[in-house]
Amino acid sequence: MPYNTDGMVVKIDSQQQREKLGYTSKSPRWVIAYKYPAEQVQTILKDVTWQVGKNGTLTPVAELEPVFVAGTTVKRASLHNIEQIQRLGLHLGDIVTVEKAGEIIPQVVGVDANRRKPDAKPVLPPSVCPSCGSRVEKEPDGPYIRCENPSCPAQLKERLRHFAARGQMNIEHLGEALIDQLVDSGKVKSFADLFRITKDDLLTLERMGSKSADNVIASIQEARSRSLDRLLAGLGIRHVGTTVARLLASSLGSLDALAGATVEQLGSISGVGPIIAQAVYDFFHSDAGQTVIRDLKSVGIDPKQTGGAPTNDQILTGQSIVVTGTLQNFDRQQIEDLIVSLGGKAVGSVSRNTSFVLAGENAGSKLDKARSLGIPILTESEFLKKIGRT
Repeated sequence: MPYNTDGMVVKIDSQQQREKLGYTSKSPRWVIAYKYPAEQVQTILKDVTWQVGKNGTLTPVAELEPVFVAGTTVKRASLHNIEQIQRLGLHLGDIVTVEKAGEIIPQVVGVDANRRKPDAKPVLPPSVCPSCGSRVEKEPDGPYIRCENPSCPAQLKERLRHFAARGQMNIEHLGEALIDQLVDSGKVKSFADLFRITKDDLLTLERMGSKSADNVIASIQEARSRSLDRLLAGLGIRHVGTTVARLLASSLGSLDALAGATVEQLGSISGVGPIIAQAVYDFFHSDAGQTVIRDLKSVGIDPKQTGGAPTNDQILTGQSIVVTGTLQNFDRQQIEDLIVSLGGKAVGSVSRNTSFVLAGENAGSKLDKARSLGIPILTESEFLKKIGRT
């Protein structure tokens, strides 16, 4: 073809043959995907830098002599963790092999040790955080190195980006560059500080005009109305993403209830296992977690979420709903939030327990599986009529 592809999907045309072939628990038997071998190129490993994540995890990044691979020029590539570096036996100046995982993310997959210079220095794990200089620790039972300083500026920036992202508090005009400026200037040192920012604070920053400052303040104020599950998803608690945050919020309903719950009570929530329960308990009982919650409450961020018995507004209570395809009036986050607000459960895969499938344009294999299982299928207009939004 006159353009690059990373593979091919082959499907049986005949609907009758599709029905005869059927499905496994995860996928239809009448379709198969072929992945082509990734393009590999060699270049020089100039250096290894370490990026600090929102929970303090240090991720190594290969700094490369620029090389063209799979359609773009690559200067940096993932090294994943220190165990991957040790597995490859990397030394600075090595000739390394680079490919793109899924044709998207550059990664180092090999090294030509025979071409290594005699005086090449091995890549060693850092002993201190590259951002704050604090001592780092390697997980005893895992491959990750972490900065244990909760005040680390790099961690704070990543936590704020996660907190403000669309799936969490959705602070629309708070971009990466602005977060960097707010942290570097000392104006923001916590989640709660975002809600203390004034227009005058913003106008002291570079490239910030009056209208832009107004937009930032308005988006921050709008975030005050976000639900408890969105706040929980934004706090960066280990193992707590959007789905778990919804389960916790609908089951316990408030920050105080979460703080007062035992590990056993948290683990008894359907969908919350012992590892997640322990992580949530540890957050709400740690000095850092208690400071975060107390600080948020001091600026009026203390949302409540109603769960339990259905009301007249929760007409989807007890129903598991799969959304597939593109909808006209909602993006994926919006429709899932709506389903949850009406008492339903937004799930990712079709099974015999699925109540119905909401199908938009270009719906794929989930729609086919729903048909084969006899699961009801609703269009967007039929769904809106069902919930009384027409």
